[in-house]
Amino acid sequence: MKKIKKVVLAYSGGLDTSVMIKWLKDNYGCEVVAYAADVGQESELKGLKEKALRTGASKIYIEDLRDEFAKDFIFPMVRSGAVYEGQYLLGTSIARPLIAKRQVEIAKKEKADAVAHGATGKGNDQVRFELTFKALAPHIKIIAPWREWELGGREEEIEYARENGIPIPVTRSKPYSSDRNLWHISYEGGVLEDPWYEPHEDMFLLSVSPEKAPNHPEYVEIGFESGDPVSVNGKKLAPVKLIEHLNKIAGKHGVGRIDIVENRLVGIKSRGVYETPGGTLIYAAHSALETITLDRETLHFKQAIAPKYAELIYNGQWFTPLREALDALIAKTQKHVTGTVRLKLYKGSGTVVGRKSNRSLYDPKLATFEKEAVYDQKDAEGFINLFGLQMKAEALLRGGK
Repeated sequence: MKKIKKVVLAYSGGLDTSVMIKWLKDNYGCEVVAYAADVGQESELKGLKEKALRTGASKIYIEDLRDEFAKDFIFPMVRSGAVYEGQYLLGTSIARPLIAKRQVEIAKKEKADAVAHGATGKGNDQVRFELTFKALAPHIKIIAPWREWELGGREEEIEYARENGIPIPVTRSKPYSSDRNLWHISYEGGVLEDPWYEPHEDMFLLSVSPEKAPNHPEYVEIGFESGDPVSVNGKKLAPVKLIEHLNKIAGKHGVGRIDIVENRLVGIKSRGVYETPGGTLIYAAHSALETITLDRETLHFKQAIAPKYAELIYNGQWFTPLREALDALIAKTQKHVTGTVRLKLYKGSGTVVGRKSNRSLYDPKLATFEKEAVYDQKDAEGFINLFGLQMKAEALLRGGK
């Protein structure tokens, strides 16, 4: 343990990493450089510098990565249509490779011997951090205190913090943990570990309950260019501002809450509650726009690979050849995904009610049920005969009547 001279710790100021600064110094006898990535935590970053230095860090890096987060991580995920297990919009998962990437860069700059993270030995984040470390700095030492220390759980961490005068944001009366960024907020642990328990309304920060949402619907239009959201109600917005703006609009109407039990990579089922207001609208709008701008085969194939893309994000495999290859394919599919989608927001729902594009493949002349001259319905008979030939042949050979 004494061979480590300097470690860069991914620091949030939460319970785990607050305790880890002192633990790393005591157990490794090393200098601890704290690093906090601003990916949209907002108020959670207040006082972080003072707290890190007061609890033993030699210095702290606090860096605004929101723009890179939106452009290079969130938007590629949106273009892919990735959703984990049909519900989770991957808010925590997609932030980890960016945070870990910058942590490696700081470690190289500081000439540190090791990097450390606050993820538990039961969760997904340990994998996400460490796979990124291995991909970008394969020789660096990785320290995961949760897998080494004698502290048995959150209660013992709280006691350790109290005994050592370490200020922490978690109390026994509010034991669940949360993770916030530009895209979402997640809540897990503590009272939420009971999947029958309904969370109290005061837990939610980004959205009101549908019951308390306005009694009148609101319409919002999201514009896209080559698969990326670029405007809201006709006004061009930079990526970070666009997501923040949609979070407020959707949150006001109670949109974007889910309460799920998911399958962690390590084989454990975990209950999580998530708020992704703006992201829920962006996903719905993007999917709707693809239905009129992509041909059937491309759309269906893209929908088939989306779960795999989601697994790569969830499992921490962002910096892999497969993800890069999928991005190249997806980028090709998004060339014509340009247009505008209108959504109706009301009491927890964001329903697509309109979509338009100058790249649209939708032809009213073909789609109409009225009389038209473009499509001869008699042609359908021959098509059906050929399309069903294999089924008919099999039925005849098996004695079908």
